Amino acid sequence: MDQPTNSIETNQKTKKNETRRKLWMAIASIIIVLLFVAYGAYWFLVLRFQEYTDDAYVSGLQIPIIAQTTGNVTQVNFENTDLVKAGDVLVVLDKTNATLAYEQAKHDLATTVRKTKELYINGDEYQAQIQKNRVSLAQAQKDYQRRVALGRSGTISKEDLQHSQEAVQLAQAALDISIQQYNANRALLRNTELKKQPAIQQAADSVRNAWINLQRTEVKSPMTGYVSRRNVQVGSQVGPQGSLMAIVPAQPVWVDANFKETQLEKVRIGQPVTLTSDFYGDDIVFTGKVVGLDMGTGSAFSLLPAQNATGNWIKVVQRLPVRVELDPEQVAKYPLRIGLSMNATIDIKDENGPVLAEVQRETPAFESDVLVLKLNEVDAVIDTIINENAD
Repeated sequence: MDQPTNSIETNQKTKKNETRRKLWMAIASIIIVLLFVAYGAYWFLVLRFQEYTDDAYVSGLQIPIIAQTTGNVTQVNFENTDLVKAGDVLVVLDKTNATLAYEQAKHDLATTVRKTKELYINGDEYQAQIQKNRVSLAQAQKDYQRRVALGRSGTISKEDLQHSQEAVQLAQAALDISIQQYNANRALLRNTELKKQPAIQQAADSVRNAWINLQRTEVKSPMTGYVSRRNVQVGSQVGPQGSLMAIVPAQPVWVDANFKETQLEKVRIGQPVTLTSDFYGDDIVFTGKVVGLDMGTGSAFSLLPAQNATGNWIKVVQRLPVRVELDPEQVAKYPLRIGLSMNATIDIKDENGPVLAEVQRETPAFESDVLVLKLNEVDAVIDTIINENAD
């Protein structure tokens, strides 16, 4: 009796296991089907409207600092990674030659003012000489008229009459010469006030130029940012040929996302972009928007572009840089560095935007007036020199 009972129990357990296995297989099949359906729905609703690339990098301004004049470096005020403000003096050059040139230009201006002032004085002298010569001419003419009358009566000799006539001619010539001298002097002045005379203006411009060269012995930062790639050393001679360092502002920064050409069919300006960086990880998600697609691939703008017409041609899918503008508030909270890797995903659902920019920029993309020298200081010096030497 025991064996049949055990056999029945074994069969029952086997049936239960098979039933349970079938149930789990059915559940697993349903789950797999649901996962496929869920993924299909997610692809249909979300993924098919996204283009992704991990070939994206942070870009930004790299402002090369170049000396505008030649000289020996006496000071280097900042080091790599230091924060500098717009207008801060980064490097100081030896001022000796520039100071001497500035002082010489001021002396030349003073000399020019005095010489030009002399022309005005000469004008008064020429007028007085003209008046004197007119009187002399009138006297000579009267003497000649009297001698003509005396000559008719035979009171004076023909020689005296001839001398009197020559005296009139000499007086007339002297008058003509003085008038020409006056006109030549007036042509130099042309009824122009002293400080607007061309010679004085030229000398004043030389003073301004010397002053500008003196100011340029202090190399300033055009924008606020951080020092990078410093290669200038104290004592070295520098000039306009090489970069002393670079200033990298924390903002603006943007992302150049290099998408394959097969991904760009539906990419439009204005589409939203989500980005993550390897620097901060996936927990920090940056938001941005497409602001433009470059007009050439990376290979087209490379130093040695491919020459496919040579015959040694292998087709390679090209990548086109897409410029992504980031949210400034996010960048201020989570600063990025130039060259950092990014992962970019474009939402291409809205295709109403243009492929290329259709509106021309009306304001400068970047601007700084720090390096524009204000001439008020040197103009005041020039006015002082002119006034002191014109009296």
